[in-house]
Amino acid sequence: MTAGPLDGIRVLELTSVVLGPWACQLLADMGADVIKVEPPYGDSNRTLGASHNPGMAALYLTCNRNKRGLVLDLKKPAGREAVLRLARDADVLVHNNRPGVMTRLGLEYDDLRAVNPRIIYCGTYGYSKEGPYAQRGALDDSIQSVSGFAMLHAMVQGEPRYAPSVVADKTTAITVVYGVLAALFHRERTGEGQELEVPMFETMVSFVMAEHLWGQVFDPPLATAGYKRLMSKHRKPYRTLDGYIAMLPYLDRHWELFCTRAGRPELIEDERFRTLSDRVSNIDDTYAETGRILATRTTAEWMELFEGSSVPVNAVNTLDDLQSDEHLEAVGFWSEMDHPTEGKLRMPGFPVNFSATPADIRRHPPQLGEHSVEVLTEAGYSRAEIDDMLASGVTRTPK
Repeated sequence: MTAGPLDGIRVLELTSVVLGPWACQLLADMGADVIKVEPPYGDSNRTLGASHNPGMAALYLTCNRNKRGLVLDLKKPAGREAVLRLARDADVLVHNNRPGVMTRLGLEYDDLRAVNPRIIYCGTYGYSKEGPYAQRGALDDSIQSVSGFAMLHAMVQGEPRYAPSVVADKTTAITVVYGVLAALFHRERTGEGQELEVPMFETMVSFVMAEHLWGQVFDPPLATAGYKRLMSKHRKPYRTLDGYIAMLPYLDRHWELFCTRAGRPELIEDERFRTLSDRVSNIDDTYAETGRILATRTTAEWMELFEGSSVPVNAVNTLDDLQSDEHLEAVGFWSEMDHPTEGKLRMPGFPVNFSATPADIRRHPPQLGEHSVEVLTEAGYSRAEIDDMLASGVTRTPK
């Protein structure tokens, strides 16, 4: 098996829920040796979703493959000492505790740097510790709200809504990954470790305002905030005679091709639609006219008519459809693995295709404390010391 691009990198993960675990799973998929450090009661996501056994629920399983599992009670001195011993040989530590928690535990960046000056120390949480919101609790819903993301729905639908996906967690998780990779690259050139902070609020404001700053990018503003094409109430999958279709004749060549093949060439020279800028300025009319055209045929007819064209067009999949999608099947996106306690599991693949160092699914999501003895032994603990830690509750192994 070819090693992934992060083979040889060791990551200590002190995270729970989705943001941190999914970020560290992405690092693990790329070959990093990720050691997931959990408290004795485990990651809270171990209880969320369908499950065969306690502590091995669906949401935990989808965010924690390719890791080794270690239990440490960080509130006990021996637990803190174990993290410091592990940190000596680690390249990265990722945590998602609010500012102040790691200070109380004695596991701030300075504590880790004292034992390993090369370590990359990444904290990811709600708000930067330099700002007035630093001590606020934060979960995906609250960050969707404060970042303006939830209010985008109000601008279209009349009331703020949360997206039915943990978009703030996952956007921040991806930011953690590229931040850690950049820090590792810097260390490769200079030998210097560093501390990273990846706050959810600032990450999501950056995400939202990339397109929605719009006319307010100028000072004084030339228009209100909000990318107009995205704020139309007509922006949604179009009805066809028998279902729905996603069609976006966006660029000028798309629009010309769409109008020609749909039998409406006169719309090419309509002053409302001549250029992309015209269509965006008259976006409600653009969407409404497109919708009227698409309502005249079946989804299959439209798909056949635009097959092989440059116009972005697709059927509208359900979540169940994705599991049998012909493209995903052809590229081997879905994987199956056998878990020693949970049976056969379906796993989504890693989305980046490396030609020389492919990512891979090597390990099943660990049971709580599954690798406690193994990891502590690697850190230099004797069997007698590990037995003492088990007896005192500093660590544990699966029941």
